[in-house]
Amino acid sequence: MSETVVKTSYLTQEAFDRLKAELDELSGPGRADIVAKIEAAREEGDLKENGGYHAAREEQGKNEARIRQLTQLLENATIGETPPDNGIVEPGMLVTVEMFGDEETFLLGSREIADGSLQVYSEQSPIGSAVNGKKAGDSTSYEAPNGKQIDVKIISAKPFTG
Repeated sequence: MSETVVKTSYLTQEAFDRLKAELDELSGPGRADIVAKIEAAREEGDLKENGGYHAAREEQGKNEARIRQLTQLLENATIGETPPDNGIVEPGMLVTVEMFGDEETFLLGSREIADGSLQVYSEQSPIGSAVNGKKAGDSTSYEAPNGKQIDVKIISAKPFTG
């Protein structure tokens, strides 16, 4: 038997509240609105050539997928305060590393925290698990998906203030 591994994600309280509000909207008024669109389109007749009906069904599928995604994320979230500014890498930190001679800055945590302008790695990702718990000045490495070892030096770790 295989065990299901549940991934927990670090979320700030603000991100949790924002995602909970989105879930409430999608599963309440949003869901009702889509059902009304489907019913209105269904009343127009032949469903095979009814573009409005098919568009509403597609919208319903996307809505339900997002509801499932948010439900799972929120059920398994670790809600945390902004981590301390002590230079130690942990979820919720903006981490600057040196890899391949270049500096790269990313957020360690859930994509749902950031606004999309930042690269985000989960703490379960290869690079995330390699740097998690390390501090500025430490060097480590991780195995890339292609099997190569990637050397990483932590330059800094600062709390993400979003």
